[in-house]
Amino acid sequence: MAQALELNNTLSVSQITGHIQHTLEADFSSVWVKGELSNLTRHSSGHWYFSLKDRSAQLGAVMFRRQNGSVRFEISHGMEITVHGRISVYPPQGRYQLIVDQMLPAGQGDLHLAFEALKKKLATEGLFDPARKRPLPAYPQRIGIITSPTGAAIRDMLNILSRRFPLAEVLLIPVRVQGEGAASEITQAIEDFNQRADCQVLIVGRGGGSLEDLWAFNEEQVARAIAASTIPIVSGVGHETDTTISDFTADHRAPTPSAAAELVVPDSHELMSRLINMGHTLHKTISHRVDRNRQRLEALQNSYALKRPVLMIEQSLQRLDQLQDRSFRSSAEKINLMLSKLTGLEQQVQALNPLAILERGYAVVSQENGQIIQSVKQVNRGDAVRIRLKDGDVQTTIKKVNPKKIT
Repeated sequence: MAQALELNNTLSVSQITGHIQHTLEADFSSVWVKGELSNLTRHSSGHWYFSLKDRSAQLGAVMFRRQNGSVRFEISHGMEITVHGRISVYPPQGRYQLIVDQMLPAGQGDLHLAFEALKKKLATEGLFDPARKRPLPAYPQRIGIITSPTGAAIRDMLNILSRRFPLAEVLLIPVRVQGEGAASEITQAIEDFNQRADCQVLIVGRGGGSLEDLWAFNEEQVARAIAASTIPIVSGVGHETDTTISDFTADHRAPTPSAAAELVVPDSHELMSRLINMGHTLHKTISHRVDRNRQRLEALQNSYALKRPVLMIEQSLQRLDQLQDRSFRSSAEKINLMLSKLTGLEQQVQALNPLAILERGYAVVSQENGQIIQSVKQVNRGDAVRIRLKDGDVQTTIKKVNPKKIT
């Protein structure tokens, strides 16, 4: 009888394989795996069959044609890779395998994993919550920029800001935007701007580059500095397809540094057009009101009750004409005053342009690594320096250091 019960509970090969498949696919529906690529076969169907192995184990894998078309590097036997996918079971052969949907070189894979881990951590803490995002000021008086002083990004941003809204002043804190120490400099610059508290909006960004080049903007300390800033921050890092942790943490994300500059200021030409339209509207409104009052006065003038005091009505009409002329002159003077003020402020912004100062005969002295020299304490005799002028730069060597004597 006991043997009969056991036979009744016996599973077929398909049934036990199905149970295993269900368990594996449920527990390993999304995994990252790092290993050495081996046994690569590129099937005529376009699918890739290969193995991932390390010193102790081996895992079969397949990457179908619709996924492997997105791989942008050449794969070969023996290379270290990081892949993402899900564990599945291939019933005809009774073996489990990894179905791969994403493949990266080992180095980039590690960065990608670090990116996703930090992104998940900060999202859980609420740093990406839309409710904490702050609006940008409509007409900022002073804009802070945190970027490299020598890259194309700063030139593009300054050109756009001066063209769109020359009323705003621009303050630059130069930092390294890649390599060792870049994240610390960016963090410190954000904190410095918050201590100054004289800017209404900040732009943090740089031009495009590889994942490694942009990594400073994926550092946790930079993300937390952006989140802690009391000044609204716009992140403009890389190209449109680049995404960094700074983009998620910032109050606003721009696809490029140039787009960030356009985002923080209005277009002065559009503002001017609006002012002119408002002036025309005001003129029409006043004219309509004057015509309406004139018609009322003419009606009263022709009425029986006021036919006799014609002189009084004529005086009122003259007074009305004077008021109309005065109103027109006042409107024109106000518009001209605003245009004059806008021009003056535009000239002030241009004069304060950190790059325009080179046109007046000044120079910028920096070390070979690009760091600006602000004190004689930064150089020694024999150091090589670069002197940047308005039309190029020269390289020279320090022959003597003369500190300023403090009396």
